[in-house]
Amino acid sequence: MTSKFLRSVLALAVFSMISAWAQTGGAATPSSPAAASASPAAPAAAPTAGTKVGTINVEAAVFGSNEGRRDGDALNKKLEPKQNELKGQKDELDSLQKQLDTQGDKLNDEARATLVKQIESKKKSFERAYQDFQEDGQNQGKEIFARILQKMAPTIVKYAQENGYQLIVDTSNQWPQSQVLWSGEGVDITKAIVDAYNVTSGVPAPAPTGTGAGKAPAPKPAGTAPAKPAAPASTTPNK
Repeated sequence: MTSKFLRSVLALAVFSMISAWAQTGGAATPSSPAAASASPAAPAAAPTAGTKVGTINVEAAVFGSNEGRRDGDALNKKLEPKQNELKGQKDELDSLQKQLDTQGDKLNDEARATLVKQIESKKKSFERAYQDFQEDGQNQGKEIFARILQKMAPTIVKYAQENGYQLIVDTSNQWPQSQVLWSGEGVDITKAIVDAYNVTSGVPAPAPTGTGAGKAPAPKPAGTAPAKPAAPASTTPNK
């Protein structure tokens, strides 16, 4: 999952990149993600009668493209060893907590205090390690998103211009986080953009893996780290 701050930064990057390409007709290189994030986003003009409006889920387009799927899968594989290590720490915490819950009233004060201290120490270590893991995953996911979007931006602008769109709205976020309350499937151009970008990028579709062979994986939100293991239970000893 992505934090509100990260989504705000990505939203500014989306607006700035697409606007830059639209204003220059795709002739100039889009600004860098850092510069794009620093540029304030002007409010979109309200559509007028006869305006052709399209929607695109930018996150789904980026991570649903062959390049996004390839790089997202590579990131997940890269993070997997650390995720397994965290799972091991969590399992150890659960085991110690279960020991405290079931045997705490049978232990003498010194043994119970030692066990509680051990749990608290391991819990703090686990939480610090997970926070670092989450931030690293989000930062690397954000880099993948920004890099691919920068290359995808001219494809979006070209498609909009060639098909007579005057306004393209990003639907990556759901209302009320987004200003879009509802939109029909008929105005969504996400798949068309993914198909067009796959051709221009030249990146082949990733080979299917596992039991879902032949089925494309669901797009992943940018900057998403693997799910956090359940938080350890309270270490308060039984009375």
